[in-house]
Amino acid sequence: MKKLLSIALAAVMLFAAAGCGQESEPQLTAEERAKLYSDAITAARGEEENEAFPVLTDAEDPSAPLIMELVGLTGEDADAFALSVSPMNVNAYGIAVVMPAEGKADAVLAGLQGFVELQQRNFEMYLPDQKVIADAAKVETLSDGTVVMVMCENADAVFESIQKAVEG
Repeated sequence: MKKLLSIALAAVMLFAAAGCGQESEPQLTAEERAKLYSDAITAARGEEENEAFPVLTDAEDPSAPLIMELVGLTGEDADAFALSVSPMNVNAYGIAVVMPAEGKADAVLAGLQGFVELQQRNFEMYLPDQKVIADAAKVETLSDGTVVMVMCENADAVFESIQKAVEG
């Protein structure tokens, strides 16, 4: 009986040790996450958009303060990001993939939603085709906390492609 109990206890300890020994997914650095986001945006859209709307991933880039302010963010709001927006108010175009900094998820969501609402108002009286694009914009939080905003033609397909790249 003691031998059977010892074997059972050893088996339980072996299973427990095996479970504890499983390693979780390694965490990405901010640079790796920004590259993942940038690659996801680039893969989700066509060559024309990739050429016309570069992806910003570095807060030290000279254009970063202007672009971040345009989409309602600050450098302190994000641990990692990739932003691609139309600098001219002739296209309802913007894609943002952001990992909010600690405690900044609400600020990131509010900033990106504010950008979408501004674009919707901007195109309300002119360029009705761009108003339709702005009205179809998506702002959502993925399962890992990444916030994604997509405002472009085929927003659903672009969003799904980015979501698969980030979560997959």
